[in-house]
Amino acid sequence: MSQSAKRVVLVSRPIGEPKASDFRIEEYAPPLPGEGQVLLRTIWLSLDPYMRGRMSDAPSYATPVPIGGVMEGGTVGEIIASNNPGFAKGDIVVSRAGWQTHALSNGKDLRKVDPKLGPISTAVGVLGMPGMTAYTGLLDIGKPQAGETVVVAAASGAVGSAVGQIARIKGARAIGIAGGPDKCDYVKRELGFDDCLDHRDPDLAAKLREACPDGIDVYFENVGGAVFEAVFPLLNAFARVPVCGLIAHYNDTEATTPKWAATMMRSVLTKRLTIRGFIVSDFAARHADFLQDMSEWVREGKIKHRECVTEGLDSAPAAFMGLLKGANFGKQLVRVGPDVG
Repeated sequence: MSQSAKRVVLVSRPIGEPKASDFRIEEYAPPLPGEGQVLLRTIWLSLDPYMRGRMSDAPSYATPVPIGGVMEGGTVGEIIASNNPGFAKGDIVVSRAGWQTHALSNGKDLRKVDPKLGPISTAVGVLGMPGMTAYTGLLDIGKPQAGETVVVAAASGAVGSAVGQIARIKGARAIGIAGGPDKCDYVKRELGFDDCLDHRDPDLAAKLREACPDGIDVYFENVGGAVFEAVFPLLNAFARVPVCGLIAHYNDTEATTPKWAATMMRSVLTKRLTIRGFIVSDFAARHADFLQDMSEWVREGKIKHRECVTEGLDSAPAAFMGLLKGANFGKQLVRVGPDVG
């Protein structure tokens, strides 16, 4: 067992963009598991945009990370000591261990990983929370039909890339929006979207109209901001908008009401739009369906995925700050420790 461990704790609540000084890396002695507990060694840490909200103490659906507390996050880890009959040393599990190299658990928050389904890193990626977010948000709220047009923002990211590929599997057209020509090229050529537009293009709204001549039936919202403003006028009657994230606004320092809010609400009424925010845990009962379908699609090559990996827990703060600016290309992971043999 390692004689030292590390964790990243929250030092201050950021105003605007998070800074390196908002985090602190601490060393500590790994704890020993008590009765009914296991000790985890983190292998993979998932970095996700929702973590920005956890750094704030504003009212939300989840409790914020306390000052001095370990940053929250999903992990894949190995059980290196166990006093719990449900888990054995060497088991690989998904947990909410957070930004640390070691953690204790009573087992209630753990889910065993089947390495036969794919590399264990996918348990916090395409076969984990991001994949399930795409699957349930699109299929349970978006409900795409064959021949319809589905638009997804952040299309090269962990969630958006899966959304567009699932839409294609269901017979819909998939139009992505991503940041930069390299990401757009990947979305079209590697992932098989029908088209992908650069959100930095000053002519985004006009090019989106060209790409969606019959309007938009489903818009999977990850971003907000200028992308939403380009999409909204093109929504068809009875369009569905699953709202998964609003990363363009996570660092906003004040709330503003857009001048076109009244026009938007009129369209919601006259077009009979469905706009529904969701949290992936809302669909926990769908996990078995998700895992069965998604693992099959990955095996068959119908769903492709990409990982963006930084090395070592010390890299997590900078990688997270980059994630909020779109610096990642694919699912953002931190390799905290060595993989299992």
